[in-house]
Amino acid sequence: MNVSIWDPFREMEALFNNYTMPARKKSTADGNGAVETREWAPVVDILESENDFVLKVELPGVEKDDVEVSIDDRILTIKGEKKNDTTDKKVHRTECRYGTFIRNFTLPQDVDVDKVEAACKNGVLSLTLAKMEQAKPKQIEVKVN
Repeated sequence: MNVSIWDPFREMEALFNNYTMPARKKSTADGNGAVETREWAPVVDILESENDFVLKVELPGVEKDDVEVSIDDRILTIKGEKKNDTTDKKVHRTECRYGTFIRNFTLPQDVDVDKVEAACKNGVLSLTLAKMEQAKPKQIEVKVN
């Protein structure tokens, strides 16, 4: 008989992973192969420095012309499509995700929406969102009489 220690946090983490990993979809075995259980969406890393925010979006196999980035009312939208070109080929197995995707992010108030830069390298879209120049606190010297 094996004795194991119950870890409720491990179970909670597994539960959250099932519902919060949109791009890492699970496949279930079917008599004919794999079946998708969720829609496809690229994964995103969001980093912050003193001067800006950087979003790194994984888009392997997505053409530049098939991606659209827009900001409307402080909502950053990244949408596009990963196309599948297997029209004249016999498909034995498909594990890659294809189709349209959309991701929306609410921008913080300190982001300057007029200073957004985008670059794509090695299948990773990098969006740099500059922070607004904040008024620095002014120190006032108090004189004692």
